[in-house]
Amino acid sequence: MRRATITGLGTAVGREVVTNHDLARTLDTSDEWIVERTGIHERRVGGTCLELGAEAARLALEQAETEAADLDLIICSTCTPDQVFPAVSNRIQDELGANCGAFDLNAACSGFTYGITIGQAQIAAGMERVLVVGVDTLSRFTDWQDRTTAILFGDGAGAVVLAPPSRPDRGLLSTYMGSEGRYADLLACDFGGYIRMDGKEVFRQAVRVMVSASLKVLADAGLDAPDVAAVVPHQANIRIIESAMKRLGIPLERAATVLQSTGNTSSASIPLAMDAAVSNGGIRDGDAVLLVGFGAGMSVAAALLRWGK
Repeated sequence: MRRATITGLGTAVGREVVTNHDLARTLDTSDEWIVERTGIHERRVGGTCLELGAEAARLALEQAETEAADLDLIICSTCTPDQVFPAVSNRIQDELGANCGAFDLNAACSGFTYGITIGQAQIAAGMERVLVVGVDTLSRFTDWQDRTTAILFGDGAGAVVLAPPSRPDRGLLSTYMGSEGRYADLLACDFGGYIRMDGKEVFRQAVRVMVSASLKVLADAGLDAPDVAAVVPHQANIRIIESAMKRLGIPLERAATVLQSTGNTSSASIPLAMDAAVSNGGIRDGDAVLLVGFGAGMSVAAALLRWGK
């Protein structure tokens, strides 16, 4: 099967910084309490899905040295679209000046990895360039008077251009998508309402599904946990990441994290962390990189790739 690899990566975050100290002015909380339980120091808020998604997409196209007119498909993962319809992807397509198919998908915080998996399938079927955007503006659905959720969420976007690799040993090696709908009520948001969450149970189930999905893609690719140079997990809570890494037997220093400065940005969190890891040398050419996310639904997705164009 023809593989896909990431040839360009771009990100964007909300313009306003909301620190833990800012929240402590209106909530019964403190910087120490939030950091100890989540690892988050601040979050970025502001902007629409269109604004943030298009900004990240432009940067990804620039890095990939690809024109928007050459795209075959745009996939946008979001659970917080600017409108019920049309899709955010349609707006992004017009904003970029692309001339291709475009659609949104909603797998919550697993959505970006779902998009990568679908994009890979389209490359295997004959497409040459697929843009995958993960963008969410969770601040619009956050009750800023609820300290259990207000401390967690932020706004951001990440985008990648997928294309066939120039070397056959690079690109996506294995992918997995899963869903456990019996846990759908653990994390939910109704029309006209705010995000609600059973934090303890989300923690328990999140670690379990992250580990099982990771082991599945490793086994499918014929690799073991020690072969992984970098893990890019969904940025929900540092304790979840620590627990999953421990169960996988992978040193915590191999996990890419940005949640300390972004909060939980849902579909954007994995590309945001991946971009930071590439920039600081945590991901290098030839590395085996594991992407793994979980989210409302409960959805889960993992992808294993050999980094490099």
